[in-house]
Amino acid sequence: MKKMRFDGIYGFYPIVDDYHWLERLLPQGVKTIQLRIKDLPPTQLKEQIKQSVQYAKAFDCQLIINDHWQLAIESGASYLHLGQEDLVEADLTAVRDAGIQFGISTHDEQELAVAVDLRPAYIALGPIYKTTSKKVKWLPQGLEKIKIWKEKINCPLIAIGGITLDRAVDVLTAGAQSIAVVSDVIYHQHPENRAKQWLELLKENDS
Repeated sequence: MKKMRFDGIYGFYPIVDDYHWLERLLPQGVKTIQLRIKDLPPTQLKEQIKQSVQYAKAFDCQLIINDHWQLAIESGASYLHLGQEDLVEADLTAVRDAGIQFGISTHDEQELAVAVDLRPAYIALGPIYKTTSKKVKWLPQGLEKIKIWKEKINCPLIAIGGITLDRAVDVLTAGAQSIAVVSDVIYHQHPENRAKQWLELLKENDS
């Protein structure tokens, strides 16, 4: 099974809501990206995931499908992201049998314990800062929580939520191997240029 990359520029992990974002960001050098689509008719959703998997492979980019585990299997995806609520429905045996690695969102100690027991490819912690891109019931976790989580897991840690370019170094210093970004890229005035700035920063801070 191919090991997920979290070194250097691969530590930049944009999350997008449409296939066309891959067409915009992957040519800039993005090597890890998550496709998180909500409220799309089944036929369109299936087509978007299929297109995204094929396009990502052409750019040697590791594409992570959010939530839709059946379509991830059907499309030949390599990675999947699951929230705690998704774990109730997902057939993890089928996911593993398809050779798909998965990551899990966590927000508190109980969720972390659940995630660790499932031996995921990575664990995500958030929101680190206040976020406006997604409605969440959790208060900001803060940088100290990253340090605590890092000591408790033996897989890569992804930080997510309200992280902007000027906060990135602090997040990496706290111990995150990867930073998931939504608003700071797709809502930026120049998304492609912003992605390049993220890539440069992560490459400079590759330890």
